[in-house]
Amino acid sequence: MARQRKSVSPSKSKTTPPKNTLVKRKNAPSRFNFTTEQVIIGGTILFTILVVGLVIFNSARNQQIQNQEIEDVEVFANPGGGHTESPVSYPQTPPVGGQHHPVWQQCSVYTEPIIDEHAVHSLEHGAVWITYQPDLPADQVERLQALTRRSTHRLLSPYPGQDSPIIVTAWVYQLRLESADDNRLTAFIQKYEQGPQTPEFGATCSGGETRTASQLGLG
Repeated sequence: MARQRKSVSPSKSKTTPPKNTLVKRKNAPSRFNFTTEQVIIGGTILFTILVVGLVIFNSARNQQIQNQEIEDVEVFANPGGGHTESPVSYPQTPPVGGQHHPVWQQCSVYTEPIIDEHAVHSLEHGAVWITYQPDLPADQVERLQALTRRSTHRLLSPYPGQDSPIIVTAWVYQLRLESADDNRLTAFIQKYEQGPQTPEFGATCSGGETRTASQLGLG
């Protein structure tokens, strides 16, 4: 008689969660958990550092510009100033300072001669006056015009009778040049435009006389 085999029940397997079951995890703490106050303070400190750094950089750059030597620059004794509406006889051509008209020449580009007395007042405000012989080649004049328009205290006009193709003038300083491509032109402007020699530093060069000598009936 054959023996009956005992049925063996299947072993219990470990239950696994359903695939769609979400496991909740605690949020890990942030490594950078700044308060609004800390962000404001940090931003203020960073801004202050940037401003101080910029000031130091500009100061060093300005000092370097002031210390640079520019070859052939003429330096004249300070002739003083003062206002007058009478014509002034200046010893230099173009003049580098002295008595001048109460109204300055507005800094700009002029294609006709302007009045010396107005231009000298602009020099007193820190302007650099670029003058050129009327027969200067057109490409040279265009370069001077572009250079003049780059800043607020630059003045450009033709000057009949001057002894050099280009003359650049600040209060008591002057430089004669043969070409607008001469690097000394930009060096002179950088050094003397509203430079330390300016009698009325910070004065505006806008809002002045805009007429040329011929428009004033004096050309």
